[in-house]
Amino acid sequence: QLQLVESGGGLVQPGGSLRLSCVASGDKLDYYGIGWFRQGPGEEREVVSFAGPGGQINYADSVKGRFTISRDNAKNSVYLQIDNLKPEDTAVYYCAARGVQAVYVPWRRRESFDSWGQGTQVTVSS
Repeated sequence: QLQLVESGGGLVQPGGSLRLSCVASGDKLDYYGIGWFRQGPGEEREVVSFAGPGGQINYADSVKGRFTISRDNAKNSVYLQIDNLKPEDTAVYYCAARGVQAVYVPWRRRESFDSWGQGTQVTVSS
């Protein structure tokens, strides 16, 4: 069974950068779609980026130009580079995976992801 572990969160000043990592075990990530989600205090969990197994890359409008998703299948890992951090980026960030059976499901569909990490906290504050 696929297991995901996030890391790389922390306390950062506005304008700073972070690189979040999501490392998988139990299976190879090659054929999985990987999404990065975030959940701020009192908010719904929202998807911010997605990397499909075939090279598809998607971003939520709110993070375009500041977030960059990448995957390294050799390291069984997916990364989220976050630049020009803003206070509204404060949230717990989760990575999640979905298998090939969801390849035609819209990438924003949270319910299509069936493996989740425990999350990593990102706090943006001066």
